[in-house]
Amino acid sequence: MNLSPSQTRALAWVTLSLVAWGLLHLLSPVLMPFVLAAVLGYALHPLVEKMYARRIPRWLGAGVALVLLGAVALAVLLLIVPVVTRQVPLIRDQVPALMEHFNTWVQPIAARFGLELQVDVSAVRDVLRKLVAGHEQDLVDGLLSSLRIGGSALAAVLGNLVLTPIVAYYLLLDWNPLVARLKNAVPPRWRGATQRFLHETDEVLGQYLRGQLLVMAALALFYTVGLALVGLKLALPIGVFTGLAVFVPYLGFGLGLVLGVLAAALQFQDLSGVVLVLAVYGVGQVVESMWLTPKLLGERIGLHPIAVIFALMAFGHLFGFVGVLVALPASAVLLVALRRVRQTYLGSELYTGAPPPPPAE
Repeated sequence: MNLSPSQTRALAWVTLSLVAWGLLHLLSPVLMPFVLAAVLGYALHPLVEKMYARRIPRWLGAGVALVLLGAVALAVLLLIVPVVTRQVPLIRDQVPALMEHFNTWVQPIAARFGLELQVDVSAVRDVLRKLVAGHEQDLVDGLLSSLRIGGSALAAVLGNLVLTPIVAYYLLLDWNPLVARLKNAVPPRWRGATQRFLHETDEVLGQYLRGQLLVMAALALFYTVGLALVGLKLALPIGVFTGLAVFVPYLGFGLGLVLGVLAAALQFQDLSGVVLVLAVYGVGQVVESMWLTPKLLGERIGLHPIAVIFALMAFGHLFGFVGVLVALPASAVLLVALRRVRQTYLGSELYTGAPPPPPAE
C-alpha cells in the first residue's frame, strides 16, 4: 500500500511519539532529579540573567541563585524545628494537666446523664513518659533497622538531593544555548506558531509564580498577626511557616493548623485559646480559597475562580498529591493551548461553513 506524503509524515510523528513515550516510561525512575532540575532552572533563569546584565558571570550568578534558594529552604526548616523541639517536652509535662482539666469539665456533665466518664491521667502520663523519654536506644535501634531495610530508597533520596542542584547549575550555565537548540529541532514551518505558544506560556507561568509569591507573603503576614493577637507565643514561626507552606495546597495549611492548635493547647491550657487559634485558621482558609488564590492566581493566569477550584480537584483526583501541586501551573499551560485550539476552530471550515481562502500567489 502506497502512502501519501502527508500520511507518511503523520505515521512518522506517531512513531516518534510512541518511542518517546516508551523511553519516558522506561527511564521514569531516574528522571525525577532531571525534571526537578529543569523546573529549578526555569524558575531561577530570570534571576541569573538579571545578574549577568549587571556583569556578574553566569557561573557565579547560577551559584548565587541556587545558594539563595537553599537558604530560603533552610530558613523554613529552621522555623519549624524549634517549634517541634519546644513542643515535645511541653507535651510530656502539660498534657496530663490538660487531661485533668478535661476531667474537671466533663465529669459534672456526664454525671447529669448517669455516666461515669474520665480520663486515666496516670496512664496518660506513663504513656507519654515512655514515648518521649527513656527509650532513646530503642528509637535508635529501630531507626537503624529501617535504614537497613530501606537503604536503597534512602540512598536514592539523598542522591536526588545532591544531584538535582548539580544538574540545575549546569542547566543554568547553558540555558540559552540549550533552549536555542530545542527550538531549532522544531520543523521550520512550525517554528513561528511554536515560538508564539512558548512565549505566551512563559508569560502565564511567570505571572503564576509572582502571584504565588504574593499569596504566600500575604498569608504569612495574616497568620503571624492573627496568632499574635490571639496571644500565641510562637506566632511568628508558626505564622510564617503556614504562609510559606501554602505553596503545597492543603498539606501546608494542615501542618500549620496542627502546629498552631498544639501550641495553643499547651500554652493556654483551656479550650478558649484553641478555639481562637482555630478561628484564625478558619478565616485564613476562607480568605485564601475565596479571594487570594482566585484573585492573585486565577486572574493573573486567566482562570476563573470556579476553574481554579475545578483544576485543583481534577488534578488531585487524577494524579493525587503531585496533581494538586502542579494543578495551577499545568492549567495555565493548558489554557494557552486551548486558546490556540479555539482560534483555529473559529477560523476553520467546520465553524464558518465556508472553505478556507486559497493561498496568495
